[in-house]
Amino acid sequence: MKTKNVYLALILLSFILWSCSTQDDLGQKTLKTSITSSAQQLTTAMNVISSSEGYKILGISDTQSSASKVSGSWDFVIDSTMNSIVLTDIAGVYDYKANYYERGPKPILRFFTKTADSNIMVVRLPEEKVKRPGSLTHFELADSLLVNNYVISLSDYQYNFNRFLGWNYKMASTINLKSIDVGNLKIQSSSSKENGYQYASEFTFVDNYKAMCTYASGDTTIVTYSISDGAKTLYEEKYTAIKNLVEKRNREREYSLTIGNVQIVRKPNFGKNTLDSAKVYVSGILQSNAKIEIIDVTLTDNSDNSIVNHKRDIKITFDDGTSTTISELLGESVTTIRTLFASLRQASFATKVIDRIAWDIYKNKD
Repeated sequence: MKTKNVYLALILLSFILWSCSTQDDLGQKTLKTSITSSAQQLTTAMNVISSSEGYKILGISDTQSSASKVSGSWDFVIDSTMNSIVLTDIAGVYDYKANYYERGPKPILRFFTKTADSNIMVVRLPEEKVKRPGSLTHFELADSLLVNNYVISLSDYQYNFNRFLGWNYKMASTINLKSIDVGNLKIQSSSSKENGYQYASEFTFVDNYKAMCTYASGDTTIVTYSISDGAKTLYEEKYTAIKNLVEKRNREREYSLTIGNVQIVRKPNFGKNTLDSAKVYVSGILQSNAKIEIIDVTLTDNSDNSIVNHKRDIKITFDDGTSTTISELLGESVTTIRTLFASLRQASFATKVIDRIAWDIYKNKD
């Protein structure tokens, strides 16, 4: 009986060791296949996004506008209370109308006419003027023949501002080109001495892909970039830094990169005031035999050391000795991702036109 029990115990032990070994092998195989498969899905998504009209339009920006200052109009307000422009103040349908205007400042309303009342704001202008932002307030003989086929419809607009107190800004819009919806753009930003600067924007493409970026500064800086397909995350990069009062610079606190079901994380090594070595997970399971190396390409202010911001790459070495980097896995998609988020970080041409019209209406109100 005793011999039989020992025999059964040996069989059980052998099964456990075989099972662990098999799961470990499967885990490593899962990492390699998962990261490759997830990268391919992301590449497919970026190919669809980059060929869309929404992507092309999003990339059109006024070179004088930026995400850090969606509108500069609040500079001219000198009272000590917050002023505001909301959707009801600017509601209506505004159509571009070619106008010869030779000298002096060029108020944007010289080139737009309110043609109808509405409970939202609708701005219609020619596609040609959108693709050449500098031509919007310049008259050309052929302008009278242009068709207002680019339509921005605002479902939300709130702008509170003061020269000394800062601003809070929010807008939500849909963009239509030649009677076809190309996407939805949302932007929020704020700035104050108490809370620092915060910015968030997102663009939803017609194929249900969504790109989002957020930035918050202050004692803690948090930057996030994400691309999703419905509820599925295709790409997410998050960087957190804390301001070091002694060194007077930002110091990385935590970093994570998610591509599909693969996540790479580097967290603080508590008690040692350093960052722990990066770890990689597949569907939440730690891949202990893989090696992750964070490659910092360039370091400046340590406020956004990310792949999106051209400052970082990541090398993955599998247990079979082979290795790859995120840039190698994604190929040209890395460039597309960076271009997409560069556009989202800056105020688009569409936003600039809306803000200028809103400001002209505000200045001319009774």
